[in-house]
This record gives sequence, structure tokens and C-alpha cells, in this order.
Amino acid sequence: MNKNIVHVKDNTLFLCIRVLPNAKRSGIEGIWNDTALKVALRAPAVDGLANKALIDFLAELLHVKKREIFIVCGETSREKLVSIQTADYQKIITQIQAFL
Repeated sequence: MNKNIVHVKDNTLFLCIRVLPNAKRSGIEGIWNDTALKVALRAPAVDGLANKALIDFLAELLHVKKREIFIVCGETSREKLVSIQTADYQKIITQIQAFL
């Protein structure tokens, strides 16, 4: 996976994500401009609903707990940096690649 999209430091995996709110369905749509994972969400970008939906979606998709996922920056932007606290980051990278 592109190093612009995924970074690992200690036991934390960082993902660059481009969110597409108000989509017909939630899912990974591919790679955006070779710099971010493109994720469509059914939730609107209102009152933090898309951020909550993103955390819920990633937790379910990657089989991690919601409390292990944080939006590091970009809470009010479509471009977000998300951290996932995990010792098994290689498993998560493999899961993401399977959806691309």
C-alpha cells in the first residue's frame, strides 16, 4: 500500500482518508489522488455525523474497537488523518488491500 496513505509508528497505524459523505452506500471506493483512501459514507457531514459514521465503519470493517480509532486531524474537512491503536497493524493493512 502507498506510504502516502498508511504510516506506522510504534503501535499506531495512521490512515489518510478522503471522506465522501451523503453517499448511497458506505464503503471503500478506492484511492484518491494517490494520497488517501477514498471512503463513501451514507451519513451527512453535519454535526459530526460523518465522523462518527467513519469510526463506526472502520471499526466494523477492520475488526477493531471504536475506542482504538481516533480522528487526529481534519474533523471539519473531507481529508482526515485517522489513527488506529493496534499491535497487529499488518493485519489491518492486508484487510484494507483486500477491499481495493
